[in-house]
Amino acid sequence: MNSNTVREPRRWWILAALCLALLVLLIDNTVLNLAIPSLNQEMGATPSDIQWIIDAYVLAFAGLLLTAGSLSDKYGRRRFLVVGLVFFGGASLLAVLVTEPWQLIGARFLMGVGGSLVMPSTLSILMTVFAEEAERRKAMAVWSAVALVGMVSGPTLGGFLLEHYWWGSVFLLNVPIAAIAIVAALVLMPESRSPARRIDPVGVLLSIVGLTSAVYVIIEREWNIPVIAVAVVALAAFVLWERTREEPMMPLFLFANRNFSGASFSILLMSFGAGAVMLMLTQYLQFVLGYGEMQAGLAMLPYAVAAAIFNGVGAGLGKKLSNRVLVGAGLLFMAGGFAVMAVTTGYLPLLTGLVIMGIGGGLAGPSAYASLMGAIPVDHAGVGSAMNDTVQQVGMALSIAVLGSVLAGRYTSEMPAGLPHAARESIGGAHTLGFGEAAGQAFTSAMHLGSWVGAGFCVAAALLAVTVLRPAAPTPAAPEPAQVG
Repeated sequence: MNSNTVREPRRWWILAALCLALLVLLIDNTVLNLAIPSLNQEMGATPSDIQWIIDAYVLAFAGLLLTAGSLSDKYGRRRFLVVGLVFFGGASLLAVLVTEPWQLIGARFLMGVGGSLVMPSTLSILMTVFAEEAERRKAMAVWSAVALVGMVSGPTLGGFLLEHYWWGSVFLLNVPIAAIAIVAALVLMPESRSPARRIDPVGVLLSIVGLTSAVYVIIEREWNIPVIAVAVVALAAFVLWERTREEPMMPLFLFANRNFSGASFSILLMSFGAGAVMLMLTQYLQFVLGYGEMQAGLAMLPYAVAAAIFNGVGAGLGKKLSNRVLVGAGLLFMAGGFAVMAVTTGYLPLLTGLVIMGIGGGLAGPSAYASLMGAIPVDHAGVGSAMNDTVQQVGMALSIAVLGSVLAGRYTSEMPAGLPHAARESIGGAHTLGFGEAAGQAFTSAMHLGSWVGAGFCVAAALLAVTVLRPAAPTPAAPEPAQVG
């Protein structure tokens, strides 16, 4: 750390406020899945409505991330964080008041807009507040731990709310948390922005169209040729346009940095693994082992606890070992956890796999984020953070698309041919029709195959990290310090 750098005295309180903002986004996403039966019964939402209630948020969030990150660098990261929380909290309140599925779809879209403004600001503000590399690594470990805890604790909290209240309670929960985070941001956080740059409206439009189209194709899991063509053309045009700009929205030179590009792809594959855990285990615990919503959520907490503990361990080891070693080792641990899940049944053996995966995620996560963000000049912190968030969203979406297809294909092939179509199509349908035992055996076989696929992706990510990441890469100094006011 430069001797002239002044430490922000409230930096750890600021981190707590950033983690609160992050937590409200992650809990909301995981809680919604549990509310689907209630939405079916109480609102009369069709399967198509449910799909759009989920997809509207994802499309708005993923499509606007890069734009929001770039604009936050120019106009102020705290400002975008606060505006995003206002959008998110206000849209959550609207979601509580709606009476029709189409209204909830609109509210979820607005929540996605708010989330896209909030998410990049959490990590970019962290970068500007924690100037010392050792402290920044610890702060990223806390940020990463909160992300995992939020993802896993959502089902527990959602199960409690749905057991005692109505479906709207899962959205109402967001409002007070967002309000507290807004007050904390205004009271604690200094404003920060990069040196003035011109807005790139063409780049903004191309990135939104390209990312939204690409994510739509992934989450729909079908070869929609016109949408694929739009995604390819828009993203290719975005790259070509940005290469001609003196002040590009997305500085493409970052991809020439092996730590940035290597960490980006490692995070994508790591997110694929985390998404696989949520996708398979929420169904396995409830439909095969017979756990209730809240019990299933509690059963997954050891994964989050192990990850949180080893986030701290990984932050400490980062002083002695390179990011390359920690990311590679963590991803191999995750692969080992998947392998345990692939050859066992029942909760206690599953618990062993979850803890091993948590250890791996805890070791790999902070080092991967530190490697990616350490390759980014501070004046591009917002768009760099948005890139980190985008690859995580794409990884999660790919996990649902690829593993969803693997699980569905194996499940259907393992079910007896004479059963009704609804029973052979989904384990939920089989339970409704009274074919729970056959469905449990078929889904267990499907989960074992899916676990081997997850293990393979984690091994590939480990090899990529070891091959591409550079050890002990110094954090580059920004050309000019970020303006703080």
